[in-house]
Amino acid sequence: MIIKSLLLILLTILLPFYGCNGQNKKELNPENSSVKIDTLLTPEIGGIKQVIEIKTDDFNKPILLFLSGGPGSSMMKNADTFTNILKNKFTIVQWDQRDAGQTLKLNPSPSKLSVKQMEEDTYQVINFLIKELHQEKIYLLGSSWGNVLGFDIVKNHPELLHSYFAVNPVISQLASEKELLKTLKIHFKENALASKELASINIPFKIDEDIFYLRKWLFYKDGKEYVTSDDFKKGFLQWSKTWSPVWNEVMNIDLPKTLQEIDCPIYFFVGKNDIQTSTKITEEYFEELKAPKKDLFLFENSGHQIHQDEPEKFQNTIIQILETNKSEQ
Repeated sequence: MIIKSLLLILLTILLPFYGCNGQNKKELNPENSSVKIDTLLTPEIGGIKQVIEIKTDDFNKPILLFLSGGPGSSMMKNADTFTNILKNKFTIVQWDQRDAGQTLKLNPSPSKLSVKQMEEDTYQVINFLIKELHQEKIYLLGSSWGNVLGFDIVKNHPELLHSYFAVNPVISQLASEKELLKTLKIHFKENALASKELASINIPFKIDEDIFYLRKWLFYKDGKEYVTSDDFKKGFLQWSKTWSPVWNEVMNIDLPKTLQEIDCPIYFFVGKNDIQTSTKITEEYFEELKAPKKDLFLFENSGHQIHQDEPEKFQNTIIQILETNKSEQ
């Protein structure tokens, strides 16, 4: 069992603090001791090895699992920049989803990617963490695409969650993509090339170039001039071969119609300048959604990447929610 191996490693690390006789594995049980962890685990999730990073200075701190955006992206490499404050209150968990980051390097998915498969992976990861870290529930945070997976847990397994943090969430993606295209056409109306490529886009997307041109000019608007290079186009279209079928599934998500009431606390984080996942659509959904507890936090200086744009406020807001909920218990 992975926890036994993990505790053996921890025992070796912690021996100097416990004297010559050390502590046996039973005494290192997280229920009765503070144990520091900074490790990568590779449990079998959905039939393949998937990489999970756990960082904490105390097993007893509540778990906060990040569901990264993308799809096909990893938050693991730069996680310290937006968790350096959170680590004081949580056991921080990053997970590289199938066909992303270190999990992809370890073993590509043998099966065709689908939203359903990724949702099942998420459920298994949460159960793995609860079992291995001896906790009953976790805090869950979805960023962008990660909310596709997160809202599935919210809908079907709310008993596993203390609370859910929906950061720049996918709510009604078809409507959001249409709104984005309209915004970009207006912004680039004096740019002949942009206007031509934007005019060629079909929504729903019919070919990979549709989403490529939409993301190209979105990123260009954000100041990323490298998106005009051939290398970027080549890399993006390579991504599309793997992920565009999944994203076409995402385009069918319409939470205002399919999820009007939930059974766990939920907190929406939205960037004022986010046009990739419409802030307006999120705010309207927030108003209508029924939940035991809910709130929405607007980040004035953020776009689609709140954790990068305002990392300190991002973390302090989460901690503020945690402390408020504790005081109300």
